[in-house]
Amino acid sequence: MKPATFDYLRPASATEAIDALGTHPDSKILAGGQSLIPMMNMRLARPAVLVDIGAIAELQGIAADGSLRIGATTRQSDVLAHPAVRRRWPLVAAALRHVGHPATRARGTVGGTIAHGEPAAEVPAVMLALDATFTVQARGGTRPVAADAFFLGHYTTVLDDDELLTSVEVPDTGAAHWGFAEVARRHGDYALTGAAVRLRTDDDGVVTDARVALFAVAARPLRSAAAEERLLGSRLGDAGAAGDAGQVALTDVGDDTVADDSFVSATYRREATAAMVRRAVLEAATNPRGEA
Repeated sequence: MKPATFDYLRPASATEAIDALGTHPDSKILAGGQSLIPMMNMRLARPAVLVDIGAIAELQGIAADGSLRIGATTRQSDVLAHPAVRRRWPLVAAALRHVGHPATRARGTVGGTIAHGEPAAEVPAVMLALDATFTVQARGGTRPVAADAFFLGHYTTVLDDDELLTSVEVPDTGAAHWGFAEVARRHGDYALTGAAVRLRTDDDGVVTDARVALFAVAARPLRSAAAEERLLGSRLGDAGAAGDAGQVALTDVGDDTVADDSFVSATYRREATAAMVRRAVLEAATNPRGEA
């Protein structure tokens, strides 16, 4: 299929892009296009105007001095290949290896996969696990948004129609352990369920801080407070605690409903989620952060 007719704008700055969004209410941001263009081809999305931000230099780049700052239109492949990311934020690199294929990562952007709001995407869940902050810009200025407040539902975020995600900041995780696990029908497909885990321990290997983020289970990525609480005070690598964390991971999803779709049942998704949490927690015992 072909997309419906649309107009095309290519602003030279973030300010111009935001002005274009405000001037054209029925517009969409085009970053890497790996999600939007297929949706347009299938006429699931029919924007009147595409605002292409791919050439805006101020939205590109990686800085790893203290925290990790990623410009919104930075290619996923560039982040994955960055030595500081692989060494100091390996959970980000682990997630990106599961995003599509090399060809799609060469075009897809980090900001694009976050702003798109796909609940089965890996990067948003990792940003939850790492306590990331997103910078959002509008005509009136910028505002920071914590990752755990950004995602609202299927393809829905806190971004207003005239707002632009400009950058992502991930704090230094210190000597944290990490784990990542997902199950998909084929490598490169969206996950059927998955978990991203970050653990901090004391000198005796006892967990003092835990983050467990889930994706592809509900309408948005979620943190599991129940799983995190179960891991606190446990010893790193404790199989019993890892299994318990998996079993309770979806007990506190609140108003979010575990998805039952054409791919798998909600029952399968619950059981697979428990297994992915257990796997990610046990993997964290062997995955400390490398030295800077």
